[in-house]
Amino acid sequence: MRFSVYTKEFGYNLRLAYPIILGMLGHTLVAIVDNIMVGKLGPTELAAVSLGNSFVFIAMSLGVGFSTAITPLIAEADGEKSLEKGRSVFHHGLVLCTILGISLFALIYFSKPIIRFMGQPEEVVEMARPFLDIVAFSLIPLIIFQGYKQFADGKSETKYAMWATVICNIVHLIINYFLIYGIWIFPKMGIVGAAIGTVSSRFVMLIYMHYALKTKEKFKPYFEGFRLAAIKKSMSKKIIALGLPSSMQMFFEVALFTGAVWLSGRLGTTSQAANQIALSMASFTFMFASGLSVAGMVRVGNYKGMQDYKKLQVVARSIFLLAIIIETIFALLFVGLHQILPALFVNANSAAHIADTAEVIHIASRLLIVAAVFQISDGVQVAVLGALRGIQDVKIPMYITFVAYWVIGFPISIYLGLYTKLGGEGIWIGLLAGLTTAAIFLYIRFSRLTRKLLLDDAKAVTKIIN
Repeated sequence: MRFSVYTKEFGYNLRLAYPIILGMLGHTLVAIVDNIMVGKLGPTELAAVSLGNSFVFIAMSLGVGFSTAITPLIAEADGEKSLEKGRSVFHHGLVLCTILGISLFALIYFSKPIIRFMGQPEEVVEMARPFLDIVAFSLIPLIIFQGYKQFADGKSETKYAMWATVICNIVHLIINYFLIYGIWIFPKMGIVGAAIGTVSSRFVMLIYMHYALKTKEKFKPYFEGFRLAAIKKSMSKKIIALGLPSSMQMFFEVALFTGAVWLSGRLGTTSQAANQIALSMASFTFMFASGLSVAGMVRVGNYKGMQDYKKLQVVARSIFLLAIIIETIFALLFVGLHQILPALFVNANSAAHIADTAEVIHIASRLLIVAAVFQISDGVQVAVLGALRGIQDVKIPMYITFVAYWVIGFPISIYLGLYTKLGGEGIWIGLLAGLTTAAIFLYIRFSRLTRKLLLDDAKAVTKIIN
């Protein structure tokens, strides 16, 4: 098949994906803003935010991953032009996301004592505990917001979530500025102020999203007839059957990176702070491929509903190709700017932390070189996962990601990071190995499934003709 067959899909892919990408960047920017603003206070404060957020990111991965089940089901219903099915998916998904958000907050809150047994620097642990208490509460509005977002994405209306996250980040930045540094009449609260900013901004984001959708004519029919008594076990089970493996896929990856945070903490405060800087940059660029993944999930779900499997395959592969191109560009930027970017996250003029700051910048610059390489693998694996979710294949990918990240990737991180002179670089080489393995085997899985869909469709057509 000619290259142009795929490239002509780029325009539509990008139009659908760019609001998703901006929305996802908004979520990432909440953490990056915290890191930059808190990093000015010192390496210990940055390491504490990194440790606290590592717990929240694990829970967030479960919630966000689960909510992705809503999108392909809505996209399929849209392809079938079934309002009743779409409304049922939306109502059930929203209820399940609410329950999950509350449950995840409770899980993090009551598992907080584990933080003392993780071999982290004591001063970092003491500073992270009050931050974690507050920022964990933001999981409730965030996961409920995801229910609305995935519904809108499934309807190919991706701009509402984008504007919600823009507003979220503006509110977050303002609150952080006043509460972290104690500007005007406000007390200087340090990293606790950053946590308050995160919680407040996510509630604002949820409220905006609810009213933005409810007041639009296109979405009004989907808000009608909402009753808890109408929540049925059959639809709930269908969403859970898709959502649970999807949440585990995302959990395995996020937990891998969280494990890297914890391993870095065992190497020392400066290593953990440097890891957080590199992770912030890698997370930022990952959102571009992740946005394309959602766009692929929507388009693949639409064509699955229309039973146009040939077009489904073309669209999916165009998404994969676009992800490779974009992540390659970021990889080159990481290599070219690896000594410049880390300085944005620290206060290089602070005499009190001058030695530690220099070490943080040095370690982070080396990590960015490794991150540059795995950008491509990371982009491919998340783009293929989106396409697989679009055809509602989630169980086998769950096993693939578990093996890639936890049987291959993390053991390499442990060995190279803790038992060789590579240190932080060794940890990230393990991440690279896991992501590359996942990308290869997920693509093989997608190719086999789509070939089978095309073959079965051809057999059905032949049978009808005969």
